[in-house]
Amino acid sequence: MRMSKDEFLASPRKKVTLLGMSGVGKTRLANMLRSDDWFHYSVDYRIGTRYLDEPILDNIKTQAMQVPFLRELLLSDSIYISNNITVDNLAPLSTFLGMLGNPDLGGLNLAEFKRRQHLHLDAEVAAMRDVENFIHKAKTIYGYDHFLNDASGSFCEIDDKDVIQRVADNSLIIYIKTNAEDEAFLIERAAKHPKPLYYREAFLDRQLSDYFAEKGMEYTAQIDPADFVRWVFPRLFHSRLPRYEAIAEEHGYTISARDAFEVSNADEFLALIGDAL
Repeated sequence: MRMSKDEFLASPRKKVTLLGMSGVGKTRLANMLRSDDWFHYSVDYRIGTRYLDEPILDNIKTQAMQVPFLRELLLSDSIYISNNITVDNLAPLSTFLGMLGNPDLGGLNLAEFKRRQHLHLDAEVAAMRDVENFIHKAKTIYGYDHFLNDASGSFCEIDDKDVIQRVADNSLIIYIKTNAEDEAFLIERAAKHPKPLYYREAFLDRQLSDYFAEKGMEYTAQIDPADFVRWVFPRLFHSRLPRYEAIAEEHGYTISARDAFEVSNADEFLALIGDAL
């Protein structure tokens, strides 16, 4: 969606998609805007509650069945298990996605890891296809005038041009761009707190080959899951930047992460986007 500053500011129903790496402030902005008549559509929340709900629960039940006490209760239908995903707590989704490596350290074997990666990609595509419908629902059901699509950090990994085009047709795409200092901070944070990530398969295969060569390993079962995430994250980060920039150049506009961090209310958010336009 392309428009001028005046067109955007005069629009009675604003529809914005925020893109960028995890940690650049998309969800912070979304949470802030919820109190100012903005509907917050969290793609990660939609993935976890709609498209991966059953696989997430299956994963939890598989773990529970290994505990004799819980196994007996589950088999007799004496208890049930549900997940409690919220916009601010996506731990069940992260736990399902998992990390690659030594099973004794909580890692997944390569086949299972890739299976979950493919499920996540399919779920993310489906959740992005839902944006148009939720723009309609946000107004007709919930009464919100404005709509914010809080895209996941892996949105740029989607190769389906139709999905990207549909998002661009239905919302104003705003890319939150990091500078060198921001990038160093996010990479350092990932090293301190490694977490499950999505990788496109070709990227993963190349990085695994390099990791094995560097570490003198031959099998994924030898990998310390957290160490691999720390090692691969800077490479993943820099592989995504040009993808995001290309989406912004073709379909949207760019704001800086530093400017986005300074935003404290809806008026400042609109002014920042207006300046970008």
